[in-house]
Amino acid sequence: MKPGFILLSVLAATSLYALAAESVEKLAEPWVLAGETPKSYQIGIDRNQTISGKGSKFIRYESGEEKSWGTLMQMIGAEQYRNKRLRFQARVKTKDVDNWAGLWMRVDTPSRDDSPFYNSEDKPIKGTTDWQLRSVVLDVPADAKAIAFGVIDEGKGQVWLDDLKLEVVSKDVPVDKMKPVKPLPTAPSL
Repeated sequence: MKPGFILLSVLAATSLYALAAESVEKLAEPWVLAGETPKSYQIGIDRNQTISGKGSKFIRYESGEEKSWGTLMQMIGAEQYRNKRLRFQARVKTKDVDNWAGLWMRVDTPSRDDSPFYNSEDKPIKGTTDWQLRSVVLDVPADAKAIAFGVIDEGKGQVWLDDLKLEVVSKDVPVDKMKPVKPLPTAPSL
C-alpha cells in the first residue's frame, strides 16, 4: 500500500471523526460533565429523542475505562430551598446501559458528614428502556450551601433526560434514603 494513500485515509477518518464530534449540540452551563473518568463520556442535546419537544439532555459512554462512571450534573445555591423538601424529577430513557444509571441529588452542608445524598443505586436503570418517570427527594437543612443534582451513568451506555423539574414538595412526600446494596456482615471474618 502506498504511504500517500494511507495518509489520505487517516486524514479522511480524522476529518469524519471531528465532524461527528462537532455535530453534537452542546449543553449550556450550568450543566457540566463530571465523574470518575469524565473523558470517557460525552454530554449534549438530542433533538430526536424527546418527550417535551424541546430536545433531551444526554450522557453517553464513548471510550476509555469501562469500569468507571460519569455524570451530567449542575450545582446551584441552596439559600431559597433551606428548610424545605426538594424533588428533582425527570423522564429518563436508556440504551445499552451495562451496569446502572439513575438520578441523584446531594445537598452540601458545612459539615459534609451529614450532607443529604441519594444516588438511585438501589433503584437502578439497566439495559435499554423507554421513557420512565424518576425522582429523588431530599430535605434541605437550614445550613445548606449548595445543591448538586443530575444523572449518573456507571459503565457503558447512553442515558437521556427530558421534562426535568426541581421543585419544593410538601413534607408528606417521602424522602429518599440510601440503602445498603449488600447487607453488612453481623460478625467479622477473622
